[in-house]
Amino acid sequence: MLAKSLEASLPERLNFFTHRISNAMGEGFNSVIQQLKAAARDFRNFAGYRRRILFFCGKLDLKPSF
Repeated sequence: MLAKSLEASLPERLNFFTHRISNAMGEGFNSVIQQLKAAARDFRNFAGYRRRILFFCGKLDLKPSF
């Protein structure tokens, strides 16, 4: 069963070596968002949750520029 599953997905697995693209960055963002979601139980609406995601995942620099 495992061998058949690996054989069926072999072309997709080999694509990485051709294109050198992975979903690691997306998985990292998803991990951060899931942590924010767990900590966001007290948000009253979606807008606050969205702002928090944009703040932490957007790498915003809040230092004033002079």
